[in-house]
Amino acid sequence: MNTTTQKELVQAAVKAPIVKASAAKKPAAKKPAAKKAGAATPTKAVTKTAAKKAPVKSAVTKTAQAVKTVKPAKVKKPKLVRDSFTIPKDEYVVIESLKTRAGKLGQAVKKSELLRAGVKALAAMSDIQFKAALSNVPTIKTGRPKSSK
Repeated sequence: MNTTTQKELVQAAVKAPIVKASAAKKPAAKKPAAKKAGAATPTKAVTKTAAKKAPVKSAVTKTAQAVKTVKPAKVKKPKLVRDSFTIPKDEYVVIESLKTRAGKLGQAVKKSELLRAGVKALAAMSDIQFKAALSNVPTIKTGRPKSSK
């Protein structure tokens, strides 16, 4: 086998999976005739059919590349921070009542969403209102509560 024939075989093998439906049918029909004529004939038949189908593939690829360039850039999600804190039981009950209140208004809400909304509300306050809101919150000892067994 010379190098040209080897290149044709390699190219045919590479292109064969792309057009497997039409290429699989045609060589099957030509195999009995190809055995009589010689071993080089099926290679040429596969190469010709693969060469005919190649321009269609490149046109589809160019169209797909054009679609890919139109896609907008991905929006990065903000990094999330996991934290824990201590809260008095009566204030925790207020959070639960706010969750049920939001549910009655048709807006299902999670505990973290309520707390984030509260932070935004505090940030929107003036300095005087913010200071008054902070003075209404008693200071508590931080850390994990001791387990009562």
